[in-house]
Amino acid sequence: MRMLLATAVLLANPSVKPWPIGPGARYLPPAAPAAVRAGAAVGSLRCGTSGRRFEVHVELFAARRVVVVPAGIGVAAPLVRSGATVAPKGCSYGVRTLAPGGVVQVKRRAGLTVADLFRVWGQPLGPNRLASFRSRSPVRAYVNGRRARGPVGAIPLSPGDEIVIELGAYVAPHPFFLFPGGAS
Repeated sequence: MRMLLATAVLLANPSVKPWPIGPGARYLPPAAPAAVRAGAAVGSLRCGTSGRRFEVHVELFAARRVVVVPAGIGVAAPLVRSGATVAPKGCSYGVRTLAPGGVVQVKRRAGLTVADLFRVWGQPLGPNRLASFRSRSPVRAYVNGRRARGPVGAIPLSPGDEIVIELGAYVAPHPFFLFPGGAS
């Protein structure tokens, strides 16, 4: 039933559509800097055992093109690759991705934010900066389809949220995400 409702909502809104992945390496940033691969502390974030986690979905757009959120953010070596996914064999951080596509696993009760995700990812995020992209226009963010106010980095990573971050031309944000297993 939930899938039928989701399909009906998306079909009723023609502005919500799939967007292509941007061309070149800028749209395919690496998953982790050397410090994260080594399991070193990243500010106050430490690499440790996984613990209980929830999921949030993060979509990134620059110049109306998708910036891929890769597998392996927040996962230290050693790890095992299987196709496009990774499995940690050592420690991981409170925020991590195991598959490409923007599903972010967040350690429960850790109080983590979008800034923490970008910090562990090793990608810049600022008022006019999103990963390797800069613009005179500000970075915009939407949570569950609604415009977020204040600094994008301060947005909390909360269970089931759909977070869309854009730089450049407007892309209609998705109001929700159907997580694997049907939860949203």
